[in-house]
Amino acid sequence: MKENKALATKLNRIAWVFSAIVLMVVGLMRRIKIDTSIDFSFLPPLHASLNAVVAVLLVVALYFVKKKDIDKHKKAIIAAMIFSGLFLLSYVIYHITTEETRYCQEGAIRYVYFFFLITHVILAAVSLPFILFTFIRGFTYQVAAHRKMARWVWPVWFYVAITGPICYLMLAPCY
Repeated sequence: MKENKALATKLNRIAWVFSAIVLMVVGLMRRIKIDTSIDFSFLPPLHASLNAVVAVLLVVALYFVKKKDIDKHKKAIIAAMIFSGLFLLSYVIYHITTEETRYCQEGAIRYVYFFFLITHVILAAVSLPFILFTFIRGFTYQVAAHRKMARWVWPVWFYVAITGPICYLMLAPCY
């Protein structure tokens, strides 16, 4: 297939707008609480599971790209994008309907938890547009640009996908 830079330009604009909206919603969701009769307390283990699936899919995608099986690589990345989207949707729903759970453990483990939490949150926010741009480069057949970005975006996305479940497991006794 041939590069489609015109489509990439349009998709990049959408990615910027989407990223800005997501970051705004995530930034405001702790201030906005929607009262609902539905108990969404079942969502945190789902969030951790979705993130874990994303991590596995990222490893699968890396495996297939190293084997030069681009079709399977694409399928794994699309699946990772879908599961990341489902995570984001459920995460926002949970946080706009449910009071925040505070970390309850004492001692040095608090520092470990907050290290993972802070790096997870910052890297998730910063990486979102770059994950989208990397995907767009691949989708529009800008292979060289896609590879160049994926070399540093993949490890960050993987770290975010792994530290999500770690934070959940560390916070689980506090629910």
